[in-house]
Amino acid sequence: MAKSRPEPEEEREERIAMEIIVDCYNESEAWSSWCCYLEDKLAFPFEAVCIAARKRSPLKVGEKATVTGMLDDENNRPREMEVEIRWGDRTIGVPLAQLQGVHVDEATAEAIADWHYWVAQGREF
Repeated sequence: MAKSRPEPEEEREERIAMEIIVDCYNESEAWSSWCCYLEDKLAFPFEAVCIAARKRSPLKVGEKATVTGMLDDENNRPREMEVEIRWGDRTIGVPLAQLQGVHVDEATAEAIADWHYWVAQGREF
């Protein structure tokens, strides 16, 4: 059963169109713009909790980790935004879409919500 997309949010759509992907002409530019937006808005490091299991991620729903930055992997550009987390005694990359910030500032919460919204709308690169 496919998940239904959330209703469009006018304010969020406007922010995404006018602040994040305003001058993007292709998927590569949109990816770079999202990366810059998230690097600018997310207050690293911050605590996060896993809200969705992923086959390529070791995190389980409810597990907590410290998000330390955006995953810098230009040679293997993912189809979605990934962040670096400290998990146990390792630093690994996981999709931002599977995380929710815990006690984060307003800008961080909004940026994470913007990315979650983008993904929930079925958009990708």
